[in-house]
Amino acid sequence: MLPQGACDCHLHVFERGYALAPMATFTPPLAPATRYREVQRALGLQRAVVVQPTGYGFDNACTQAAVAELAQGGMDARGVATVPLSVSDEELDQLHQSGIRGVRFMMLPGGLLPWSHLEPMAVRLAARGWHINLQLNGHELPQHEPMLLRLPCRLAIDHIGKFLGPVDTQNSAFASLRRILDHGKAWIKLSAPYESSGSGPPGYTDIAPLVQALAASHPERCLWASNWPHLNVMPVPSNSALLDWTLRLAGDAPMRQRLLVDNPAELYGFEAL
Repeated sequence: MLPQGACDCHLHVFERGYALAPMATFTPPLAPATRYREVQRALGLQRAVVVQPTGYGFDNACTQAAVAELAQGGMDARGVATVPLSVSDEELDQLHQSGIRGVRFMMLPGGLLPWSHLEPMAVRLAARGWHINLQLNGHELPQHEPMLLRLPCRLAIDHIGKFLGPVDTQNSAFASLRRILDHGKAWIKLSAPYESSGSGPPGYTDIAPLVQALAASHPERCLWASNWPHLNVMPVPSNSALLDWTLRLAGDAPMRQRLLVDNPAELYGFEAL
């Protein structure tokens, strides 16, 4: 059984009636918030973070609606938006009122914001208590490490660093990730091993040592996420198997409490239970 207040820190919602952006690279499956509630109930989760998909561009309406829908369904929900650097303070205020607590930077194909916008955006987010949600090829971390350490706001890095290419715990890029976490303002999502694993399910044996190392060395920096609905992954992985995989590697009950409840509450601003 999961601890009370367990959180899924990364999922996407796609609903009918919301047009894809012209730069969308694929047509996503229908993945409404009502269907995600079934995942939430099956896993025993009470909190969730809806992350803006790249397919909707800068139009965050679907993500905002999903946050509202999940909150009405008994969950405590937050969101991560994608906005241009020119976004007004008034729009940021409105996004905050709707539950948004971060801005997504996708630095892989399909992403909308360049590296040059990350640091000035971080300055604007710091005063609001928001964070940058960063997805990149983890092998690029050493190149960007000095800038990431300078950020005045908090930082969440997706999918175990998403190292696109072989990596182990002695790799220089993994060492860079650890230094960024050492700084005390960054979190890492122990999620979606299929995004970077060469060995594959069920054990993801090439990625499992990274999770074990991060959970052991940075227990206060780790988050868990489903990455539902697992876009462009075939066969579609089991949500419960992914959660069980992470929990087996992460360790004991106190670590489970940190991973699923305490760390997400700190980053996303959920109220203490």
